[in-house]
Amino acid sequence: DNKTPLSPAAMVVKTEVCTFSGARIYPGHGITFVRQDNKTFKFVSAKVKCYFAHRWNPRKLAWTQMYRRLHKKGTLEETNKKRTRKVQKSGANKAIVGATLDVIKARRNQKPEVRAAAREAALREVKERQRAKQAAKKSAPKPSGGAKPQDKPMGKQPKQPKGGKGGQRR
Repeated sequence: DNKTPLSPAAMVVKTEVCTFSGARIYPGHGITFVRQDNKTFKFVSAKVKCYFAHRWNPRKLAWTQMYRRLHKKGTLEETNKKRTRKVQKSGANKAIVGATLDVIKARRNQKPEVRAAAREAALREVKERQRAKQAAKKSAPKPSGGAKPQDKPMGKQPKQPKGGKGGQRR
């Protein structure tokens, strides 16, 4: 049997964390508050309990853990700003609806000048279609009905009761 006394460094003390400030509460310290809905809150000091009772926001108090976490204070040594690289997705490794893999690869390997010319031709064709539509609209005779159909007047409408029995009082 190895009966060596525990060294002070090996002794484990069960600490709790303050609900408001996030500070450690050692045994024999702190205040426990039980709300009417039976939820318990542990506070490190009367100051913290008072702030909680007055509904102060711990995110706005610079000395609380919540504020420090929110504003990224004191985490630089721990994390050293880990940066992960985004994985480069190879876009044309599978076919898309309406285009096979061969067509996609051919388009990608096209010269920019050829692609620009194709785009210009497509734009020209769309513009021609729009011009033809405009010309057809101008040449079509307008129906001259005389009077326009009247919409509802834009004036203020009388207010309707919101609900219930037509606005009657009890």
